[in-house]
Amino acid sequence: MKEKILEILKSTDENFYSFLFESYEIKKRYFGNFVETCSILNAKSGLCPADCKFCAQSSKYNIPIKTYPLLSNEELVNSANRAFERGINRFSFVTSGISPTREEIKRLGKVIEKIKSSKPEAKLCASLGQLKKEELKYLKSCGLDRYHHNLETSKEFYPKISKVQRWEDRLRTVLNAKEVGLSTCCGGIFGMGESDEDVYSLIETLRDIEVDSVPLNFLHPIKGTPLENANFLTPLRCLKILTAFRFGVPKSEIRVCGGREYNLRELQPLSLFPANALMVGNYLTTKGRKLEDDIQMIKDLGMESSLR
Repeated sequence: MKEKILEILKSTDENFYSFLFESYEIKKRYFGNFVETCSILNAKSGLCPADCKFCAQSSKYNIPIKTYPLLSNEELVNSANRAFERGINRFSFVTSGISPTREEIKRLGKVIEKIKSSKPEAKLCASLGQLKKEELKYLKSCGLDRYHHNLETSKEFYPKISKVQRWEDRLRTVLNAKEVGLSTCCGGIFGMGESDEDVYSLIETLRDIEVDSVPLNFLHPIKGTPLENANFLTPLRCLKILTAFRFGVPKSEIRVCGGREYNLRELQPLSLFPANALMVGNYLTTKGRKLEDDIQMIKDLGMESSLR
């Protein structure tokens, strides 16, 4: 498989399209023509003690973003309900920081229970940083369906991106989630200077641990972060990465997430050839695009979604 993945990543722009069309056939075989959608809520923002070089929420960098503690239970519940009313398939609570406090976990558990009591079919996810097995087991008992925690990049490249958090600790959190029976969502961010070998290494890890969903983010450089001048991506490079992941983890959901508007630009529709899922709405500190535009894009492609 490695030879094929590297062939896709290193292909000339002219020769790449045959791989893209082939990736659509693989996607269709496992996921049909339906585009699953998800949205996130920045439930607790900023003041993170970690030093991830791409992140505006790190306290190490002087970025003028809104910072606030965990939102009220009412705000959390209402945000999720609004997403489900628009036909979005999954909703995730995201908090800044390496790990949440016990009180934050307890509050989010109560919120999940409340949403599930009125919408038992709702697919709820959480991205709360590094958690222990007992904490994940508690959230599952409250009704959490899926836990998200990115590895961000390859084990080899990670030390160039973060010194505060260890890659191995990130991996342990994902494995903990799997062990307690939660669905897992784990991917990374591209455009930080990683090599083709690094892309392959991350694919290999995610294939080995068999995650259910692979969210792929593309760096939107933010002024004030160490990667503010990064310029490694083109729309076709993004498509090559998406296609490589579809070949590498054919049975996993491939989810196009943050930075798609900035990096894919006019080629966004082609991302749904290899990918079967789309993050819609706003991201953590950057704006997404109008839901109506994504509804139209999916419709124009002849694909289906439950968005309304």
